[in-house]
Amino acid sequence: MGIFDFFKKAGTKVFKNEELENAKAEEAHARKIQLLENIVENVGYEIEDLKIELDDDVVAIYGSANNQAEKEKVILALGNVDGIAAVNDQLTVEEQVPSSTFYTVKSGDTLSKIAKAHYGNAMKYMEIFEANQPLLSDPNKIYPGQVLRIPVLD
Repeated sequence: MGIFDFFKKAGTKVFKNEELENAKAEEAHARKIQLLENIVENVGYEIEDLKIELDDDVVAIYGSANNQAEKEKVILALGNVDGIAAVNDQLTVEEQVPSSTFYTVKSGDTLSKIAKAHYGNAMKYMEIFEANQPLLSDPNKIYPGQVLRIPVLD
């Protein structure tokens, strides 16, 4: 539990549409929460008793995840949305394991370069790729400002 910071101007552009721009403030706010709930659903992990609150550019998420990896992926899915600056994690986890490190991608980074820095072996880039699926579709498609999970290796 805690607050995770993200680059507000990086990530998936889900809040940039005409429907939101033309809606009244209350309707737009409710629609944004619905869009964030859809993101959690699309990641494919079931969060029991899911509740999302949105205060300007900070998302608070409540509920229970099956394990630490699922919890972290949901946090990243929400934080890597353009317009979100922080995620207030209030999720509980049924199965406790060591937390991953969160790493913010910099210009010129590759998964191999990140793996070399964190594991001492560039060939471990697939560990990072797999730890960030389904958020990553291709190991060559990362962008500056994106936040990735760097899991603890056994």
